[in-house]
Amino acid sequence: MGRELDLPQERWLDYAADLTQPASAPALLEAVTAKFGRADILLHFVGGWLGGKALPEVTSDEVASMLQQHLWSTFYLAQVFAPHMLVNGWGRLIVISSPNAGKPPAKGAPYTIGKAAQEALMLTLAEELKHTGVTANVLRVKTIDVQHERQRQPSPGNASWTTPEEILAAIIYLCSDAAQQVNGVRLPLYGGQ
Repeated sequence: MGRELDLPQERWLDYAADLTQPASAPALLEAVTAKFGRADILLHFVGGWLGGKALPEVTSDEVASMLQQHLWSTFYLAQVFAPHMLVNGWGRLIVISSPNAGKPPAKGAPYTIGKAAQEALMLTLAEELKHTGVTANVLRVKTIDVQHERQRQPSPGNASWTTPEEILAAIIYLCSDAAQQVNGVRLPLYGGQ
């Protein structure tokens, strides 16, 4: 990614890890602090989607997979990065979630359960971080509109999609000092629908 952004080598770290495994988070923090001295921002983009079946057809393995990707990866990272940020007196933890967590659709149980659990974790963490200089927030996105279809071919189907640039603008704000009082929010980025 650093190469794609044309950043100098000292400004980025290329590190591969399976963040669904508990030992990966401490190793990642160690790599980040070895390179940069501290970690101030954690953006959680880990995830996937499983769904399309009615609840009686869903397997426990499918639910476990979504919990592993959404809840447990967030849990492992927050458990390591939040204390580090607290020592520094400043930090931002942000996850990408879905409005499905608050309004579950039919035939989406595994994904919805994973995202709802992730949001509950972040909101609990936000309560624990109050007045510390460290915040925990959730960005809710329906579909990431990488191809800018909403602008190129507007339709009712893509009216609530969110571009990467819109997500980035929200992240930049939440990571700024201007957002120091924004903690424990679920910010909707899906056209108000």
